[in-house]
Amino acid sequence: MHIPSIFKFEDDKEKIAFMKKYSFATIITNKGSVPIATQLPFVVKEDSGKLVLSGHFGVANEQVKFIENNTSLVIFTEPHAYISPVHYEKNKNVPTWDYISVHAYGEAKVIHDNEKKLSAIEEMINFYEKDYQKQWSGLPEGYKNGMLRGIVAFELEVTELQGQQKLSQNRTEKEIERITEHLENSEVGTEKDLAQYIKSKNYYV
Repeated sequence: MHIPSIFKFEDDKEKIAFMKKYSFATIITNKGSVPIATQLPFVVKEDSGKLVLSGHFGVANEQVKFIENNTSLVIFTEPHAYISPVHYEKNKNVPTWDYISVHAYGEAKVIHDNEKKLSAIEEMINFYEKDYQKQWSGLPEGYKNGMLRGIVAFELEVTELQGQQKLSQNRTEKEIERITEHLENSEVGTEKDLAQYIKSKNYYV
């Protein structure tokens, strides 16, 4: 993606932490010359020095046919917010948007082995709702196997990671104070989150 130098997200550890926190992402793959996309929950894990994304499609999703031997792009983006020019000191300004986005590239591999597929699902359960594991373990094997037949599990090893943090770094101290105050008073939870990210990137707030 195009990343102006002032907004470049450099730290890989911070990028990975962001991906883990906002892990409902969009995977995009080319079907010939046409991109196709699916929004999925991901498990983001570091394995032997490699960054791996684990997820699954519904078996009827045609994107499954194109994820192997083809580079996919997974976009993690949240939180974000409209930034009004009323917060700026000068009248000659226009609205903008503040946001964080991480792009992960790599080729996916379908998990065909049933035991490994089950392991991937249980890994996802542990990541999103550990307390559900007990209920899942108590379900009949036939029921669980039926659920597994309805999905296509995969892992994607990340070969390139790009990030952008557009967090009003190009604004004045007073403007940033106004922006963060507005976002902190928002009723939208992700806008409150964004205010904290803006503070972390602008030392004088």
